[in-house]
Amino acid sequence: MSPAATVHAFVPASRRPPAPGRGDAPGAGSRLLRSLRRAAPALTAYLAVRLCGLLVVARLAHAKGHGIWPTLATSWDSDWYLGIAEHGYTDRLGTAVNENNLAFFPLYPALVKAAAAVTPGSRASVGLMLAIVCSFVAAWGVFAVGDRLRGRRVGTLLTVLWGTLPVAMVQWMGYTESLFTALAAWALYAVLTGRWLWAGSLASLAGLTRPTGIAVAAAVCLAALLAARRDPGVRRAAVAGACLAPLGWLGFVAWVGARVGRVDGYFAVQRLWKNDWDGGRATLLELRQQLIYMTRPQLFVLAVSAVLILSVVLFLLCAVDRQPLPLLVFTGVLLLVVLGSGGVYFPRARFLLPGFPLLLPVAQALARARRKATVAVVLGASTLMSAWLGAYMLLVWKGPP
Repeated sequence: MSPAATVHAFVPASRRPPAPGRGDAPGAGSRLLRSLRRAAPALTAYLAVRLCGLLVVARLAHAKGHGIWPTLATSWDSDWYLGIAEHGYTDRLGTAVNENNLAFFPLYPALVKAAAAVTPGSRASVGLMLAIVCSFVAAWGVFAVGDRLRGRRVGTLLTVLWGTLPVAMVQWMGYTESLFTALAAWALYAVLTGRWLWAGSLASLAGLTRPTGIAVAAAVCLAALLAARRDPGVRRAAVAGACLAPLGWLGFVAWVGARVGRVDGYFAVQRLWKNDWDGGRATLLELRQQLIYMTRPQLFVLAVSAVLILSVVLFLLCAVDRQPLPLLVFTGVLLLVVLGSGGVYFPRARFLLPGFPLLLPVAQALARARRKATVAVVLGASTLMSAWLGAYMLLVWKGPP
């Protein structure tokens, strides 16, 4: 079975893209440029909606006497990553709550440190620019997945919707969400196109970026093992990809354990951050508190609650729509990790930013809309809402995004 045919195992027959001609074998550079040209409208639209969000944040920052650069480059988790890039990790567990930097995965601060060594400017500036560049790589990957599965129009709409999520401003902050989404999106694209070594390598890098990298590893491993069982022709590459996929996440967890001198070192660090697994109990209690008992719940927390609820609904729609199994596994495990952990409630909408396949049902519905005005209204409203909530999140809300 050829790599182009491998995707047929995961995509319903009526929705499969046409296979490329066997006589057409352009070089890697040519394929890359052709892919970029095809994605150009989606990336241009993504730039437009993110610039709208940035403009609103800049206006509010000016009105409140804040600088836009420190707001985006050095707030909350950004400081932790910059500290790791500057001083490295601690070598002890300790007992202080919310103080151990071993909770933060290493790829992003390592890239910041490496880039800062060869470019001018501060590490904070380098980290911010790295996140912005990664956001475009991520948007390209989101488009590639949507285009592969449902065509160019759906891919473009999927990219714009990802750029107009309620907390999408984080995509242009010194955070790891853009890097992680880029790795996850291209790993899933590699799965859909049967490039198992690429899929495993990208999943391994995702596992070095965020705790939810385990969701990418699970998707790649399951898809690769199913392909290996089904087609002896791809068995060696698929098994290799499956073996590579979890190495990043497992390697960091093992390294933290060795560094602090206990097997469960990483999970002990997470407990210091009050981030124990509780099967979703804390999430349900917080939702009940916000939606039933509080008479005046905080606006940003309500937005987070709405994102969590809608994400579960969208996952069910994705399952009903028979979305390809690797995408369902990725978003399912992502939801399981985010909703099932007992940590801080406020950042959970941000934690779900990489779950772009959840937006496929919305993108498909917009693509089928008969009136262009409907699409314009939906995208315009989501852009304005994202811009306003992003400004509120950064400059009014007192907690982490």
